[in-house]
Amino acid sequence: MPGIHHVMARSIKDIFCRYKTMKGYQVKRKAGWDTHGLPVELGVEKSLGITKEDIGKTISVAEYNAHCRQDVMKFTKEWEDLTHKMGYWVDMKHPYITYDNRYIETLWWLLKQLYKKGLLYKGYTIQPYSPAAGTGLSSHELNQPGCYRDVKDTTVVAQFKMKNPKPEMAQWGTPYFLAWTTTPWTLPSNTALCVGPKIDYVAVQSYNAYTGQPITVVLAKALLNAHFNPKAAELKLEDYKAGDKLVPFKVIAEYKGPDLVGMEYEQLIPWVNPGEGAFRVILGDYVTTEDGTGIVHIAPTFGADDAQVAKAAGIPPLQLVNKKGELRPMVDLTGKFYTLDELDEDFIKQRVNVDLYKEYAGRFVKNAYDPNLSDQDESLDVSICMMMKVNNQAFKIEKHVHNYPHCWRTDKPVLYYPLDSWFIRSTACKERMIELNKTINWKPESTGTGRFGKWLENLNDWNLSRSRYWGTPLPIWRTEDNSDEKCIESVEELYNEIEKSVAAGYMQSNPYKDKGFVPGEYNEENYNKIDLHRPYVDDIILVSKDGKPMKREADLIDVWFDSGAMPYAQIHYPFENKELLDSHQVYPADFIAEGVDQTRGWFFTLHAIATMVFDSVSYKAVISNGLVLDKNGNKMSKRLGNAVDPFSTIEQYGSDPLRWYMITNSSPWDNLKFDTDGVDEVRRKFFGTLYNTYSFFALYANVDGFTYAEEDVPMNERPEIDR
Repeated sequence: MPGIHHVMARSIKDIFCRYKTMKGYQVKRKAGWDTHGLPVELGVEKSLGITKEDIGKTISVAEYNAHCRQDVMKFTKEWEDLTHKMGYWVDMKHPYITYDNRYIETLWWLLKQLYKKGLLYKGYTIQPYSPAAGTGLSSHELNQPGCYRDVKDTTVVAQFKMKNPKPEMAQWGTPYFLAWTTTPWTLPSNTALCVGPKIDYVAVQSYNAYTGQPITVVLAKALLNAHFNPKAAELKLEDYKAGDKLVPFKVIAEYKGPDLVGMEYEQLIPWVNPGEGAFRVILGDYVTTEDGTGIVHIAPTFGADDAQVAKAAGIPPLQLVNKKGELRPMVDLTGKFYTLDELDEDFIKQRVNVDLYKEYAGRFVKNAYDPNLSDQDESLDVSICMMMKVNNQAFKIEKHVHNYPHCWRTDKPVLYYPLDSWFIRSTACKERMIELNKTINWKPESTGTGRFGKWLENLNDWNLSRSRYWGTPLPIWRTEDNSDEKCIESVEELYNEIEKSVAAGYMQSNPYKDKGFVPGEYNEENYNKIDLHRPYVDDIILVSKDGKPMKREADLIDVWFDSGAMPYAQIHYPFENKELLDSHQVYPADFIAEGVDQTRGWFFTLHAIATMVFDSVSYKAVISNGLVLDKNGNKMSKRLGNAVDPFSTIEQYGSDPLRWYMITNSSPWDNLKFDTDGVDEVRRKFFGTLYNTYSFFALYANVDGFTYAEEDVPMNERPEIDR
């Protein structure tokens, strides 16, 4: 549904386009509907009372996507109504629609250009993943405004018992390495500890404050006072009694990081045996002494840095084997520990300590993922910490506020998770993107050089894959052994490849030919005969050059690629209107405008695709308008009850006072504290004065029969007030 912030964005667009029209330019205004992606799918799932896991079971993919197609256009009337009421000049009769087959065909063509340049690849890496949405996320989705927020989590400084301590470490109590984590649920997947190559470490004799047992612990020297009270430094170890507030400690040795490398420790939580080579101390350049203990707990299946340093040191990840024989992390795609009945029986016999694991199997790692739990219920983190406390494995347990990423559409926490995904190698074109960005006229300039410029400088490869159902299918077919693959760039190419498959006996007939589709005829009637969405495109089997069957990679593509491709897809380039774009009549755009929240969304994807495919900018000038906040400066939200309905506001005050207030109250790129009292004041003072002035003139002009057909009075003959 439209919000008051849409009036702001549309007013800016309308003002510039009207101005250029009045200056004699032809300004084409084409409306567009973004119709794919998570917002649509989640809305349909909610209305049908289903989850992603139900799709393909209780409801077919075809039925589900039909609901999505229908649902996405349900607010068309409201959008058209707002457009009319606010006086926004735009062509609503011939919009581009991203689910249209011709739009999708252009996207396929763009992907093929990236593929031919070697910029499209498949990789198994740790990626942001939203269990609530059931799909991976790209870095620009994770950096949408409000995605990172402060949360208070249970954290633990864990004690990892040494196997082969240095002699001085074994003189007092039990020797341990100390490592801190804000995600205790990852500790069962620990397979290594990481120290910094230039960090100084100390061995400290002391006691565990919870159990009173004597211990010798190793941690960074710089963080000694963060974990031991300096007031207890002079106390004698032998005078300590369990429960004393001050716990005595004594530093007995110092080391450099490399001195600790290779030392072994016992598995902290021995639920699953990861195999040979685990539970060693390794080196990592990224370890710091800003917080924690200066020793990092490594769970290679749940952290990109963890996976990288573990692989370099030959440390295995802790993986399970499911019923299908697939290697999986301990957490499944819904965000819970695998249950025993989901795992391979032989794997359980050989690697799983059933007695220890069964108590926690099936637990969700975050309460937000479990529909039966709230924030008030005990979390898995707390349960694990309490278990460690009893086992003398917890040195310190405390609540800690830290910045944690959340899914931009479900508002629930994300995980860093191993995913088999397709990527666009955007980092290969990073320097060119930065160079072209300097030619764009940014308003404000600080957004271009700051927020957007810094984003480009720290660019990651673009995670293109989405494991969903309603969206643009990835046009890549592969053999089962991955020995051959084809990237399809057009419906005509796919039609011809299907013909080869029919001849090879992998398909009974060509479904496009059966429906009367004619390649090369680009009219709407012809393209409406087919559907390029799932599940129909999944049914197509192609044939490799070696005669092997090829199936489509099941992923969809990031919906932000749909958005970033609109300059080309809206005109069905290059299949139609090729000369319009190639001659620069319609590209690049002279001017675009959207909210500052699109800096790492639409602004980026427009720029990235244009640079990588066309070595060009997509837009010459851009206004990045600020947010529309409530009158107290808070973000508007239906949940908070401070959202403003644009329809009732226009009904009460009129569209001109509303637009004038929004444009004149602050610079377009500054945040606007929206107050209806301000709109009312504009209506009374500015438009009331304007109306009364005109009424006065019209009254006496009509009395005098003035029609403005008379000659103008020369300027120098007029009274000064009329000059």
